[in-house]
Amino acid sequence: MPVFPKFATRVAAGLLAGVAAVSLNSAASAEVDLSGKTVEFVIPFSESGGSASWANFFAPLLSEALPGNPTVVVRYRPGAGSTKGANWFQRQDNGDGTLIFGSSGSTQFPYLLDDPRVSYEYNDWKVVLASGVGGVAYLPPEIGAKFDGDADDLKEIDFIWGSQGATRLDLVPNLAWKMLGMKVEPVFGIEGRGAGRLMFERGEANIDYQTSPAYLKSVVPMVEAGRAVPMMTWGSLDDDGNIVRDPTFPEIPTFKEVCEATAGCETSGDAWDAWKAFFIAGFPAQKMVFLPGTASDEVVKTYEAAFKKILSRPDFKELSATTLGAYPQKTGAAAEKAKSLATNVPKEAKTYVINWLKDDYGVTLK
Repeated sequence: MPVFPKFATRVAAGLLAGVAAVSLNSAASAEVDLSGKTVEFVIPFSESGGSASWANFFAPLLSEALPGNPTVVVRYRPGAGSTKGANWFQRQDNGDGTLIFGSSGSTQFPYLLDDPRVSYEYNDWKVVLASGVGGVAYLPPEIGAKFDGDADDLKEIDFIWGSQGATRLDLVPNLAWKMLGMKVEPVFGIEGRGAGRLMFERGEANIDYQTSPAYLKSVVPMVEAGRAVPMMTWGSLDDDGNIVRDPTFPEIPTFKEVCEATAGCETSGDAWDAWKAFFIAGFPAQKMVFLPGTASDEVVKTYEAAFKKILSRPDFKELSATTLGAYPQKTGAAAEKAKSLATNVPKEAKTYVINWLKDDYGVTLK
């Protein structure tokens, strides 16, 4: 039988290289050990809002799920409606797994609208979790008594509410209230939705909305005590892209339902298309966990595995029900898809919103 020494040598070398590569990859993966370390979970908001509730829910579970059981500490870097903290994270090159960042819709919207204060790039970051979230608008009881499923009896009321900024996630309620014909004056510049809730509690605002984690934690007790009345949710997105009732608050009508019942509000046309586009960008994947762009594939896979472990816990649904609500939690390829959905909007919707922000609030974007 003929022998082909060169061919045999190449095959053997290839096999050895393959074995070596597998060994190296396994070794590299095994090296991700966070024993004795502290993981900083940074969110660009204050400690009183929905992002704080979300991060503090996941922090101890992540500590249990990560190799070495590191201490996971939530850090707050509020400012400029989350832009300050996101800009800071963009500059970080600590990719060893001891730093993660939690963004929100209020971080995504300035990015989508080319806000000049933005110096961060979502495509540079590595997503390891995407959390769907809902939102609920609510009223004081004396005004809530006038709400019967449409906004017609609310149109002559002068509303005030605390808002993080015109280009933040708050543009979803701001545009909704405009479409309903309501006179709502935002007080821009609060550091988080928790500050807006406190304005409502002190009587400085007579309308507010909170994302689901904060609503469940801080507003439901007010509703139960008769100090607040839910008005509407922003809804949820079904598999066909339709807005349906929020699964966490199925008894509360959606904005779409209230709009359909209110004179002059249309669920078709430019305004509706823009509102829906930004709702989709802001809520189905509203909160995401990122590693810096310098994180290795092994670190990314370690975090993905940790979140998969958390999400597959038999008690996760029960644990999350009163904190996060009944929304999808995604990691791996599903999180990447959710990130793409959250960081892209149609050009027409973007143009509409930019023009509306300029006309109504004097906000000029590049």
